[in-house]
Amino acid sequence: MKEQTSNTGIDKNNVTLNRQNNTIKLAKMGMLVAISVILVYLVHFPIFPAPPFLEYDPADIPIFIGTFAFGPLAGFTLTVVTSVVQGLTVSAAGGWFGILMHILATGSFVLVAGLIYKRSKTRKGAVIALTAGTVTMTAMMAVANIILDPIFYGMPVEAVYQLLPFIIGFNFIKAGANSIVTFLLYKRISRFLHK
Repeated sequence: MKEQTSNTGIDKNNVTLNRQNNTIKLAKMGMLVAISVILVYLVHFPIFPAPPFLEYDPADIPIFIGTFAFGPLAGFTLTVVTSVVQGLTVSAAGGWFGILMHILATGSFVLVAGLIYKRSKTRKGAVIALTAGTVTMTAMMAVANIILDPIFYGMPVEAVYQLLPFIIGFNFIKAGANSIVTFLLYKRISRFLHK
């Protein structure tokens, strides 16, 4: 009888500790979303002059860092929340289509990179994860633009194909630049995120 009571006490302590850890994790994820929104508000500029709507911003960096710290599912959650908040506030001109495209772009990156890094949490694993994420995001956005731009913008498919080199180059440069910064910052920031 005494053993059951002590086991129940341990179980209650574990439940309380898990709730506290989840609350702390959610608070840190909320902080990463806020940083992401602030970054897109402060820093955004076109990479190519021809399609000026393709703007670089560093907003994915906190999402990539959160993915490495908390895993691919948390990274995807960060992506969705950040995309919606950005799409309703600082990037409102893109509307719901902008939200969808951000989820497809960053979501594909974090799922691939997050799964790879989860299995190999080393510098080499990080490089492989970030490289695979960059390639995945670039490919995803090429396909997404070919399929969705004619539907939502009424663009002829030929016009999308003409923009394809810019779309591919933009996504590769953006994801690559954000990956490099993530690689340089992650270990320093991860100490705080794992406290």
